[in-house]
Amino acid sequence: MKIGNHQLKNNLIVAPMAGVTDRPFRELCLRYGAGMAVSEMMSANPKLWKTSKSKQRMVHEGESGIRSVQIAGSDPQLMADAAQFSVENGAQIIDINMGCPAKKVNKKLAGSALLQYPELIAPILKAVVNAVNVPVTLKTRTGWDQAHINCVEVAKLAEDCGIQALALHGRTKACMYNGEAEYHNIKAVKQAISIPVIANGDIDSPEKAKFVLEHTGADALMIGRPAQGRPWIFQEIHHYLETGNTMAELTVKEVKTIMLGHVKALHQFYGDYLGPRIARKHVGWYLKEHEQANVFRRTFNALDAAPLQLEALEGYFDNVAS
Repeated sequence: MKIGNHQLKNNLIVAPMAGVTDRPFRELCLRYGAGMAVSEMMSANPKLWKTSKSKQRMVHEGESGIRSVQIAGSDPQLMADAAQFSVENGAQIIDINMGCPAKKVNKKLAGSALLQYPELIAPILKAVVNAVNVPVTLKTRTGWDQAHINCVEVAKLAEDCGIQALALHGRTKACMYNGEAEYHNIKAVKQAISIPVIANGDIDSPEKAKFVLEHTGADALMIGRPAQGRPWIFQEIHHYLETGNTMAELTVKEVKTIMLGHVKALHQFYGDYLGPRIARKHVGWYLKEHEQANVFRRTFNALDAAPLQLEALEGYFDNVAS
């Protein structure tokens, strides 16, 4: 699959997730089979760019793979400025967020809140497309709520405005992350436009991935929450789509190696204070399927020093393997 002049190594994409798809996580997913990873969203409000959190999200030079950077906002000029700033800092693709259902984003009329006001969408899309010389993509949802499904209308508008690929989460804003994904609406969008369509929502296994591709006719898949604590899901899906066979489950030793490497990368990227705190949620996701990990997770979450976290994880896996 191509987005503009960028050829993806496969059609599996890491979804942008605020507080999750930081540089260490994106690099890990790319290493384990993803064809592209989209960064967590950056606000178009320049007043927020000087915060330490924003600064860590903004620099993309030297990253692996195709660098796709997501921006969020509702003012066309500010969005254009944010797109230009991102390209200057290494972005090769700009992704516009019109899918985030979070209250703090929607109350600023950004993310999926824009689906209530289709007349505001075109000026934003055109401003961003005209501001940069890299491909611009759009991530959105099926509508504001079940009474207002407008994804086909938005998709056609996006194509007319020069958007070069569309990622569609098969839920409305009102659905948040509940209920079943609406794959029939993704199929309708695919049939209505000629730019690449990327299906997103509930793709949590190789078998589900194959079903969604075949049912929707989508050009690619975008995977978010199922990759939390399982970044190798991209490898599993790619193997299944290529061979028709299920990849062998990773051994405890392999999971240990991946998780320890991820935790060390978080410590290095965020530093001695934030690193251990951010590592907690990732370790929780890795161990959520481990019945014996409940007590350990409580102990681990009380640790605030990087060496102690690594020592504790070594001890946990030594006990699991013994």
